[in-house]
Order: sequence, then C-alpha cells, then structure tokens
Amino acid sequence: MKEKNLLAELAAYLFSFSHSDTGRTPSERELAEHFSVSRGQIREALAILEAMQIVERRAKSGIYLTTRQASVEAMALFAKAGVPLDPIQIYETVELRKIHEIKAAELACSRATEENFDRLREILHESELRLAEGVGLAREDRDFHLEIVRATKNSVFHKVCSVYYVMGEQRLPIYFTDPERSRKSHGEHLQIFDALVRRDGNLAQALMSSHLQGVESYWKGLLQGGTGGAGKTLEQA
Repeated sequence: MKEKNLLAELAAYLFSFSHSDTGRTPSERELAEHFSVSRGQIREALAILEAMQIVERRAKSGIYLTTRQASVEAMALFAKAGVPLDPIQIYETVELRKIHEIKAAELACSRATEENFDRLREILHESELRLAEGVGLAREDRDFHLEIVRATKNSVFHKVCSVYYVMGEQRLPIYFTDPERSRKSHGEHLQIFDALVRRDGNLAQALMSSHLQGVESYWKGLLQGGTGGAGKTLEQA
C-alpha cells in the first residue's frame, strides 16, 4: 500500500473505530493486521499523523485522536479520506482563504508574467467552453485562483492556498451545480483578470474580495441550516 493511501485510509479508519468517549483507537498491532502491513509501516504513518496533530501516542496507554488541534494539512487529509470536517473549521478556512487570495491579487498585479497571463486566458477560455456545454466550473475556478497565487512567485504561498482546494474538491462541484452561479463567477473572473492585466492592485483586491464574499455567504448559509442553493445540507455538501 502506498504511503499516501495508507495515511488517508488510516486516518479514516481511526475516526471510524476510535472510542467515542475517550478517543482511543485500535493498537498498532490491530492496525497492522487490518491493513496487512508491518507494524513498522503503521508506526511511521502514525508518526506523520502525530506531527499533523491528528493523533497522540501515549506511553503505556495507547493511541488517541486529537483532532481539535489538527493542522490545515490534516484537514486536507481528512477531506481526501472522506472524514467529516467540523463545520466551523470549514467556515474559518473559507475566511482564511479569502484573506490570502485578496493579498494574492494585489501581489500578482506587480509580479505576474506574460506566462501567468497566458495561462489565465487559457483558463477563462476553457470556462467559456464549459459554460456553453452547461457544465459547472469547479476545476476552472480552482485553476484560475491558484494561477493568481502562483503569479505571486511565492511557492510557500501557493502550497498553503493549494491546501484549501484539496479540502474543497468534494464541495466545489456542488457549489457550481447552479448554472447561474457558474456564469456569475466567470463574469467576475473576467473583471479580476482585466484588473490584473492593468496591474491595478487596489481594484484587483476589491474585486477579489467581492468575488469571494459569495463563497463566504454560501458557507454561512449552510452553517445556519440552509442548503446554499444546492439542495444539500452541510453534511452532504
């Protein structure tokens, strides 16, 4: 079993079979038997999960879930593993994404190259084709936003923001099931792109803030018990 697959599957298994009151999980031996791997492999995987603040290994006691302190990377792993995320943490992550991407729009105005602009043009063209086919823009939306972050020429910034889209990869298609939402988003992308090309940092920031307000409102509606216009509850989204 590949390491990445083991990590994701192990995280999901620990959530499913931990003690509901104490958070205690199966032992290393039980985990090794379940996944048909060596205890050494389980120990290495648990060390990574512990570094991500997903579990805590207590001497002479066992393995315990500690997800309240889980890192952003851990939350991305949860999403990939199909582990339900805490609704409040999801909303807080959306809020943090908004802060980061507004700043990214400003930096991209001064740092973007023609290569970045060409890639953004390609993405916008792909979006138009998808709209003509009546298909949602989940992939194109992700690509557009991450290309702006890439244009900041800050690789760490890009890695951080990429995590947000890993966490949302199951939810973005639902968000874009509404054709009107896809058309509106594309129109706003065009405006942001124009501001970037003109290298107008203030306008780019303002447009990005307004654009991401819709996403923030969507999640706020779900937290308040709405459906976000997609006919699904937060747990299903």
